[in-house]
Amino acid sequence: MTPRVLYLIACAAGPAQYIDTGVREAQDAGWDVCLILTPTAARWWHDRLSDLEELTGHPVRSQYKLPGQKDALPKADAMLVAPLSCTSLNKWGAGIADTLAIGLVSEGVHLGVRVVAVPYFNQAQAAQPAVARNIADLRAQGVTYLDGPDGYRSHPPKQGDPAEFPWRAALTAVEGAGGTS
Repeated sequence: MTPRVLYLIACAAGPAQYIDTGVREAQDAGWDVCLILTPTAARWWHDRLSDLEELTGHPVRSQYKLPGQKDALPKADAMLVAPLSCTSLNKWGAGIADTLAIGLVSEGVHLGVRVVAVPYFNQAQAAQPAVARNIADLRAQGVTYLDGPDGYRSHPPKQGDPAEFPWRAALTAVEGAGGTS
């Protein structure tokens, strides 16, 4: 039996420091995990990218491939954007796919791939009017966006606890989200 493939897409938000925890939890749930990082999140892991590649068994991607290059990753059955930063949320909602991470989910949701997003940003960022509009737009496209009691509640500025990110709730939502299986 071929394992299900999960693209775990991490933006530069506090829990990206613990992305290896998210990878392990997804693997424990039976997923073959491919890790995609935004360019800034990749900088955070720069000295340890080989550790993540060893953990996943795949190259860790953070840049678009060059024309003519073959895909380095297997086709995704589901995509989990976690943690989703406020910046990436707003770019994604506005259709700005200037990073591989946002480009993959922008296409994936319209190709029938299950896409779940779990935010991690503070209450001051969440108060920006574009945030609510972009969340509504992503949900209208079929993205499962987990916030509030079902996902992550925004924290007061400088009071977040990235080590307590709800990986398990995120993975449970991936299992229950619509799209291809």
